[in-house]
Amino acid sequence: MAAGEQKSRKIIIDRSEGFGERLLGVLLDRAHEMPPQLIAPLVAEEVRRIGGRNVSILLQDYEQLVLTPLPGRNLTVGEPEPIDDSPAGTAFLSAKAVEQPQADGIRMFLPLLDGSDQVGVLALTLDTVDDDDRRLLRRLAGLVADMLVTKSNYTDQFFQARRRESMSVAAEIQWSLLPPLTMLTPQVAVAGILEPAYNIAGDSFDYALNDDILHVAIIDAMGHSLDAAVLATVAIGAYRHARRADIGLAELYMFMDDAIHRQFGPDHFVTAQMMRLDIGTGHLQWVNAGHPAALLIRGRRVIQALTGPGTLPVGFGGYIPQVSGQWLQRGDRVLFFTDGLVEEHEVGGEQFGEARLIRIVERAQGNSVREMVRDLSHTLMRERRGVTTDDATLFLVEWSGGSADHLASLDL
Repeated sequence: MAAGEQKSRKIIIDRSEGFGERLLGVLLDRAHEMPPQLIAPLVAEEVRRIGGRNVSILLQDYEQLVLTPLPGRNLTVGEPEPIDDSPAGTAFLSAKAVEQPQADGIRMFLPLLDGSDQVGVLALTLDTVDDDDRRLLRRLAGLVADMLVTKSNYTDQFFQARRRESMSVAAEIQWSLLPPLTMLTPQVAVAGILEPAYNIAGDSFDYALNDDILHVAIIDAMGHSLDAAVLATVAIGAYRHARRADIGLAELYMFMDDAIHRQFGPDHFVTAQMMRLDIGTGHLQWVNAGHPAALLIRGRRVIQALTGPGTLPVGFGGYIPQVSGQWLQRGDRVLFFTDGLVEEHEVGGEQFGEARLIRIVERAQGNSVREMVRDLSHTLMRERRGVTTDDATLFLVEWSGGSADHLASLDL
């Protein structure tokens, strides 16, 4: 083959830098060394370069009721926006941009997504909006979300903006332990919520997706306040250590049990459920250590409680537990919860009860796991007339199956 013919067959690659790429590149290049307090001014400047103005960064509060404005130089700081009844809230819940026509232009509300966890909303105003603006702003919002999450490890400002009341020391410890409240992938999705947000003590959860196995633990440490938080901290730490050693569920329980018993003696315990879900096949396995049985939801109906041979709470020195199993169908959801949800009662009244919980689960609004678990939590709180004498936690898993390999292929 002639050299000229070979040359003509070479793929011509355009490496020129467009305006939008340069704009995002400046933000990315400076992000590594940027102090947290300068994120807001730089974002506002980036938006100004494309003709935008009135920039606000809105973060979800701990109770998941409102989006609170982040203070900062060159940011517009107004009143908190309700999540359930505002354009910003719609963008946040749907994870999709919302455009609101106004007299002076179009107000844009863009979800701030760190992975699949919703951090908040970026709001700004443009005179007009076209597809190039939408694409650039979507990518800008994603970069801003990543910066907020990364820089939150170096400052208290973002945490302070999310708080609407004082937080107990126990709750401070628990929130610092939690993984992201939401994870969405094509094969599996999870979402969790804790209440009371500012006084949570002994409840916690943890999860990890390792290759094709989703690992989940939900725990309820005995006691209240700081003692319960310390017990929960050791339980979660022992769970993570054993999980990362890649041992079986029964052995994992035994390791946690030994860690709690050695540290606290026979008078302290943690109820827990540890489960593993093969996201390729839908095979669910679990060990229940004195915890309420999870509920299997199919087509918005609770079809069964996931019961099975249980074992003693963690720390009581139970025997090697039997691992239970269940095959899921695509679209199935599994709801884990702590006893604070069903055992709550008003003075002289009956307990809230599992039957009542199931009725509310089957009426729950929202399509995504995140929307459903949030709606459930707030509905349950209203049903209990705001009474929370014990921690109450929800954790929802949805299995969809299939493959996510297409996300690793570049389609340019």
